[in-house]
Amino acid sequence: MVQSFLLDSFLKFHIVAESTGESLYIGDKRLINLNTLDKMLEKTIHLAIIILLMAVIIKVGNKLINKLVKKQIESNYKFSMDEKKANTIGTLLQSILKYSVYFIGITTMLSSLFGNISWAFASIGGVAVGLGAQSFVKDVINGVFILFEEQFAVGDYITIANSTPIQGIVESIGLRTTELRDFNGDVNIIPNGSILIVTNHCKGDMRVLVDVEVAYETDIDYAIGIINKVCNKMNKTDKNITSPLEALGVMSFNPSGITIRVVGKAKPMTQWNIERELRKELKLALDKEGIEIPYPKTQIVNLSKEVSVK
Repeated sequence: MVQSFLLDSFLKFHIVAESTGESLYIGDKRLINLNTLDKMLEKTIHLAIIILLMAVIIKVGNKLINKLVKKQIESNYKFSMDEKKANTIGTLLQSILKYSVYFIGITTMLSSLFGNISWAFASIGGVAVGLGAQSFVKDVINGVFILFEEQFAVGDYITIANSTPIQGIVESIGLRTTELRDFNGDVNIIPNGSILIVTNHCKGDMRVLVDVEVAYETDIDYAIGIINKVCNKMNKTDKNITSPLEALGVMSFNPSGITIRVVGKAKPMTQWNIERELRKELKLALDKEGIEIPYPKTQIVNLSKEVSVK
């Protein structure tokens, strides 16, 4: 019984020849022309090969670019670039490679799917793409100016003054976008065309500033001398200090004490660590010398004393 059912089903599912070609039938119902099916499979395989080639070219190209950047950083040639500039050029080359491969790949896939496109259709499509690509062209042009004018580089700490200012470390600069990682760890992807005003905090040495408050009873000259001893010690040991740390003098009189300011300069992105270390060393030195750093105190006075009556 089962064998009879299977045989009947097989006989209903058959291929017959027609004058226009072979077609696939189930019973008396025609499903598809086999020549059409063959062309669809061929195009599908063709598209899959193109996508695979695109992925391989981008992956291999990125590895080669990273290798060249690393070699450039480690080289001691006269015209070799510094690390920041080499990384910036590397991210730009990767961006150019990605967009070039995408453009060529998509164009090839469209040609494979639709064949020769008429001039009229191509003109209409070109106008539509041109209108939609205005922002893209603006981003690319602004990105080129950012790179050639060296407004900032990969690894720089910058502030972009948009409607909402964005601060962070530049992770990559592409043809169209710039990636900025803020101090919370979030990555901000900003179109280059929207970057109008940039503050680069890594152009030249950065200021180190620490305010120290001492009590009014303290001998100011003695306290400044202790502070300068700590500064001199750090000037000799910390190679990131570019302009010596020193006590600038009394800056203000506060309700609880006198503020003495310490200033200096350091290499970009190292000033915060130096300030933290300086505060620690100043606290230890002032405590050792018995110089009080004032802080809010609460004194409770009990005015109601029990008076014994004889």
